[in-house]
Amino acid sequence: MRLYLSSYRFGSTVDRLAALVPAGARVAVVSNALDLIPDESRRSYARNVHDPLADLAEMGLSPFDLDLRDWFGDPAGLERELADVQMVWAVGGNAFLLRRAMAQSGLDAVLHRRLADDSIAYGGWSAGACVAGSGLRGIDLMDEPGEVAAGYDPAPIYDGLALVDFVIVPHFASDHPEADAATVAAAWLAERDIPHRTLRDGEAIVRVGAAMEVVGRQPRW
Repeated sequence: MRLYLSSYRFGSTVDRLAALVPAGARVAVVSNALDLIPDESRRSYARNVHDPLADLAEMGLSPFDLDLRDWFGDPAGLERELADVQMVWAVGGNAFLLRRAMAQSGLDAVLHRRLADDSIAYGGWSAGACVAGSGLRGIDLMDEPGEVAAGYDPAPIYDGLALVDFVIVPHFASDHPEADAATVAAAWLAERDIPHRTLRDGEAIVRVGAAMEVVGRQPRW
């Protein structure tokens, strides 16, 4: 299994991300965590602030946009679409919206099969990292579980993909608008003895096979 789970964007160790796949690998970029944001606002953000497609291309990869809404109710079609894809990268936003999109399209099942046979890598930041964890309990203190966009099932999903056996709390002790909420979420999880890991912006969890480490470590006071 190959994973790169970042607190914020690509973190401070993009070389470790690029090393998970061959040069020129096709990367499906999933932005459904942002489906509550109007398209024009998303395009403006990509032009002026952060464009994951452009950044992945600069790493020598071949990214394309994968809108999971196009595959709701068609998991077989999605699996065919991903046949030659070597990495899925999921951007930040609302973790519960992203988790619904993965379930309604069947991406969650496809990822489990492809990660098990090591034919694909998975990466993501913030919401994209959170959904890879054991669950989303506690993350509802950071993201609103009841917010849905058109075409989405209303019921939130609290089960994570369980690609790691703990809850991932991003933006912890960071210069980020959700830093205070991350502190509250981490405290809630600790009080209930729920296994979790906090990530500061710049940090990422990298897993290759059974080996797992946090890279880009930031000072912790």
